[in-house]
Amino acid sequence: MNPREEPGWRLFRGDGVPRHVEMPPAPPWRRFGAGERSAPGEERSATGEERAATDGERAVPDGERAPSGPARPAPYLIEPEHADVVNAALHLRRPLLVTGSPGTGKSSLARAIAHEMDLGEVLRWPVNSRSTVQDALYRYDAIGRLRETTLTRDRGEAEPDIGSFVRLGPLGTALVPGERPRVLLVDELDKGDVDLPNDLLTVFEEGEFEIPELARLPEEQSVVEVLTERAGERATVRRGRLVCEEFPVVVITSNGERDFPPAFLRRCVRLELPTPDESRLRAIVTAHLGDDALEDVDQLLDAFLRRRAARELATDQLLNAVFLRAGGMDVTADGLLEAVLHRLGGAV
Repeated sequence: MNPREEPGWRLFRGDGVPRHVEMPPAPPWRRFGAGERSAPGEERSATGEERAATDGERAVPDGERAPSGPARPAPYLIEPEHADVVNAALHLRRPLLVTGSPGTGKSSLARAIAHEMDLGEVLRWPVNSRSTVQDALYRYDAIGRLRETTLTRDRGEAEPDIGSFVRLGPLGTALVPGERPRVLLVDELDKGDVDLPNDLLTVFEEGEFEIPELARLPEEQSVVEVLTERAGERATVRRGRLVCEEFPVVVITSNGERDFPPAFLRRCVRLELPTPDESRLRAIVTAHLGDDALEDVDQLLDAFLRRRAARELATDQLLNAVFLRAGGMDVTADGLLEAVLHRLGGAV
């Protein structure tokens, strides 16, 4: 039989013949849900993004669907000496600057802290070249307010409250006063503008910020309820200032694309996550895909280690290869292994 006509893992055959195909279960790190967001202490469902291929998650057994209700993540794999660095940052109320190669579990460390300390959903600020501290603190929809005000006046109704047009960003929401701190993930800070780390210093040092649009309001409007990053939640702002009670747990990740200024580094606790060795890679495969995934994995693991020594590879690329092998795909075929274990740097 022509291999291209065999059923099984070949969902697309390239022969132009339409056929109904049942999609197999997705990898655990590519399953998405619509779980509601939660505050510290509440149960919630993990999002697809949080099930990304990093060190701390376990697979749903083959053939089962990802759970739609609250799910308990597998323990995050971290060495005791690295956990001690996390504890130092928690005690000092300082941001934790986490560096390391792609796939070492930098971003998922924030979720592991939030889960283990019962601090609710992680507030995530994905940094890019256009990111500003202003946007991370709050956004004011002046055009929307003008439009709604005009419409309500035309209908003879009361003007809408300004708080409905002010929404706190992830950083601003993290500073909302509360009995317990929030967890804020500042993801890939090194992708931001060169001045962004210094712009963060004032907020991190003072633990407060001003919203000028609210500070200018008359005294009778000095208390305003604004929207937050969390759907359905509002925060109280008094006289245009928001002051935190507990400094948030701030986890900042960096891929080392550029250096940070000394003033910023001095105010952070630094954690370098090492590149996983062979024994750690086996543990990661087990955590994600179960003990059965280790069967017949030696060849793939050897190929991964050889390629990683010559160029940059991420741990989730190994997980992709093992997942495909477990599903019956010949990942050693010409071109397929190269497509899965492709280099991360340089021109494509």
